Amino acid sequence: MKTTYYSNGKLLITGEYLVLDGAEALALPTKFGQNLIVEDDSEHQIQWKSFDFDHQVWFEDTITFTEIINNDGPKVENVKKTLINILHEAYLLNPDFIDSSEGYKVSTALTFPKNWGLGTSSTLLNNIAQWSKIDAFTLLKNSFGGSGYDIACAQNNTPIVYRLDQNSPTVDLINFNPEFRDHIHFVYLNKKQSSKAAINAYYNNKNEHLAQNIATNDKITAAVINAKTIKEFASAIEKHEIHLSTILEIQTIKEIAFPDFNGVVKSLGAWGGDFIMAISKENPKDYFVSRGYETILSYNEMIL
Repeated sequence: MKTTYYSNGKLLITGEYLVLDGAEALALPTKFGQNLIVEDDSEHQIQWKSFDFDHQVWFEDTITFTEIINNDGPKVENVKKTLINILHEAYLLNPDFIDSSEGYKVSTALTFPKNWGLGTSSTLLNNIAQWSKIDAFTLLKNSFGGSGYDIACAQNNTPIVYRLDQNSPTVDLINFNPEFRDHIHFVYLNKKQSSKAAINAYYNNKNEHLAQNIATNDKITAAVINAKTIKEFASAIEKHEIHLSTILEIQTIKEIAFPDFNGVVKSLGAWGGDFIMAISKENPKDYFVSRGYETILSYNEMIL
């Protein structure tokens, strides 16, 4: 018997960092994601194989049920150790998916390059939660940590407003499909950014004006969602960049890398890496290609 699970990737448009403290975040599920295929096997172990978007195997190993039950992985931090830790936390939440099995053969496949930062970990986590019949937000909390907006994107096929209400996830499905979407592009910066490092930087720079900063963020997020024109949208996005730049005490990505760009540029998720959003009246492809950035996707190519 073969069972397939699938989860969407994600892009965080507003609320980065502040979402950890209860701010509202606009997040968009992507057309890219990851599947997980489970087949019954034997010998009380999991034969695991992970494929990148180009069908190349990027991880392959055998994990015994004993390793999962006891969280007995390698001493060094590596893919196998991380995977065993996730499976162990899933086992603690529902032992049945291991205890009632003879063994598994599992394969995962990304539909995007894993260095893009669209949610290699969150899509895996949500797929494992579906397979083991547990709550994905609880699994996230017990393993990686984080706000959970990426899990919400993994589970939904429409744009969402996400926030933590007393540390519990609140997901509002919204109708966000702007008429000016042809003027929105996503550009990969050829640099994988660590969410953990970025979150630590946020906490180090977070000041005493948190409630005011959250209120400002929520007002800007509403303006982004309700923008009727490209001008209104770009203005709200620019305000968001300036606001977060002040909180983090670092320059915006436009100031650092694209000061001559005729439009608005916004970091998405962890500042300094992964994708940026470019808003311009003209197609920005030539501009970014001339500067060495060749992965440029339109809104319709990227967003579900």
